Amino acid sequence: MTSAVSKFVAVLIAVALMFVYPSAEAYQKQDDLSRLVVYNALTQFVDAVRNKGYLTPTMYQDFLSEIHATGNDFDVQMEHLHKKYTPVYTDAADPSTFQHDIDVSYAGYYTVDIMSVLFPDQALPKDDELRKYKVNVGDFFKVTVKNVNRTAGTLMMDFVTGSISGNVPVLAYPYGGMVLNEDY
Repeated sequence: MTSAVSKFVAVLIAVALMFVYPSAEAYQKQDDLSRLVVYNALTQFVDAVRNKGYLTPTMYQDFLSEIHATGNDFDVQMEHLHKKYTPVYTDAADPSTFQHDIDVSYAGYYTVDIMSVLFPDQALPKDDELRKYKVNVGDFFKVTVKNVNRTAGTLMMDFVTGSISGNVPVLAYPYGGMVLNEDY
């Protein structure tokens, strides 16, 4: 009887080594490829906005279709910091005296603000000028992408290791920089 139990355990280990582990590695490779695709699409998208000085609905939808080709669901957050210059005046008796100084501040516009320009309530054609979200030279534009689903690689590794990793994003990238051009 002991011999039958040990043979059964040996077969289970062999099956695990022959099928489960290679499957887990294949899913990890798939996650690695997804990382490359998402990072490449993200850098191309953000660099296009920074170099053109605007964002269109077509650019945004093309970006989304590229990253969704990985088979994952994503949360995309955009941030636009618009540079504002404010001259500094005295607060004394004569508030109109310029102090030869300029205060630089940033006004933040986020995903909701940007999406309201790209996809307004009224029906406008995709290429309408009003649907362009414009940024200026010196502004900052940043996009953060992270997956909201558990990837196949995460599920398989959780199965192999017997752990539960939770909903920690495996594909998470922030990317952005200063706007370099206004081509509108």
